[in-house]
Parts: sequence; structure tokens; C-alpha cells
Amino acid sequence: MKIYTGTFLIITLLLSTISNAQEHRLSFEFNSGASYATKNLGGADLKIGGGFEGVFAYRVMPHLQLLGGWGWNKFSSDNSFAGRNIDFEETGYIFGFQFKHPFAVTNFQYYIRLNGLYNHIELENEDGEIIDDTGHGFGFQTAIGIALPISESWTLTPGVKFNTLERTLDSELYSKKLQQNYLSLRVGIEYQF
Repeated sequence: MKIYTGTFLIITLLLSTISNAQEHRLSFEFNSGASYATKNLGGADLKIGGGFEGVFAYRVMPHLQLLGGWGWNKFSSDNSFAGRNIDFEETGYIFGFQFKHPFAVTNFQYYIRLNGLYNHIELENEDGEIIDDTGHGFGFQTAIGIALPISESWTLTPGVKFNTLERTLDSELYSKKLQQNYLSLRVGIEYQF
């Protein structure tokens, strides 16, 4: 975990140094919103959840950006294979690409994201204690949305994203293959520098 965090910070510092030489190559977006599970998770019915992401983007071509960041999403279940009142939290890293292009007659833009995930799913009891963890593994995220400029540096970024992550949960009491699929409605704010 420390290696990933350290690597992420070094890359961020390098990209910010490069961005000083060229106008608005680097941006940071914070987004948050509601999430809707598209299937049961290991037989557990999930309530409407929510989460957030922090994402850095570096423009490598006029309409193409490299993305990297971290996200957290939480769903609750009244009754699951792990017991009553269990929260399922997916956390981890986001990396990939964003294509962003202006609409023909406005300064609004649309964006399309294709991202990989390196996430894990933690199970928490009603006291907030972690009772199990799948360990990190790879998944996929795709997103679409629009970018609405507020000022020269600030942009509002509403959109829809879909996450999918498959992990195996092994413990003394159970062994479950978990397929976490969910759709999220997100609103973000982006700062370009």
C-alpha cells in the first residue's frame, strides 16, 4: 500500500512540474454521487449506495488524457452471506484514458472514459469494523458525461459510470466469488492547472 501511494505521489509531482511548462495540461477532478447495484453481490441484496473519486488527468494530445486516481464506494445489505447489516466497501485505484471533445457550437465538451481498476472489497459490520477483505485485483470502469466550464480553470463534470470487479472472498466460514457491478450517477468539479 505504501509503495502504491509513494509511486502515485512521485508521478503526480512529475506531472505537475511538466504542467507548469504548458498551459492546462494537468487537472484534478473530485466527483461524488449515488450508486445502484445491477446485480446481487454473492446473493446479498444491496441498497442504494454512494461514493467518491479523486482523479488526476494529464493531457497527452488535444483530446486525449491519461487518468489516475483513487475511489471509494459503499453499499449496505440488511441480510447477506456474511450476516446482518453488513456494508460492502469497494476501494482502490483508477487508471486509464479519457477522450474529451467539444460539442460543435458551444464551449461544452463530452467525455468518454475507459479505465482499469485495482480494487478490493471490504466487509464491515454495523460497528464499522472490517470483518473480511477480498484483497486487490483488476476490474474495469467506463464513464460518459459532459464538461460544463464555470471559469477558465473550473469545470462542472456530471456523468454516468459503470464499474465491474470480480474478487474471491475466502474465510473459515465461507468461500464466495463476488461480482460487484454497479452504475453510478456522479457530479464532479474539475480544476485545470
